[in-house]
Amino acid sequence: MSRAARAKSPPGAQLPYLFVLAVAIGGLAWMWQGGIQRAKEGTLALAGAMFIGAFARTVLPEARAGMLASRRRLVDVVSLAALGIGLLVVGLVLSTPS
Repeated sequence: MSRAARAKSPPGAQLPYLFVLAVAIGGLAWMWQGGIQRAKEGTLALAGAMFIGAFARTVLPEARAGMLASRRRLVDVVSLAALGIGLLVVGLVLSTPS
């Protein structure tokens, strides 16, 4: 998407990006506050944020995707889904000390 097209994006086009960012920051804050005991939950929250971003990039038109649309749709979706899968695997395998 060109710079001129992004400048004319509809109102609220950045809301999906802001939602994904808020979930990711929430997961990071969860890990920061809880330490090693909350690493698993925080990692799963980060994976969820990546999956939400991939889903939003899949279903939203180019003009409504906002900053989630940085490359072609397929590249964006595959990148976000791969990050989500990697974080999900790490979150499920991660053992927390009791």
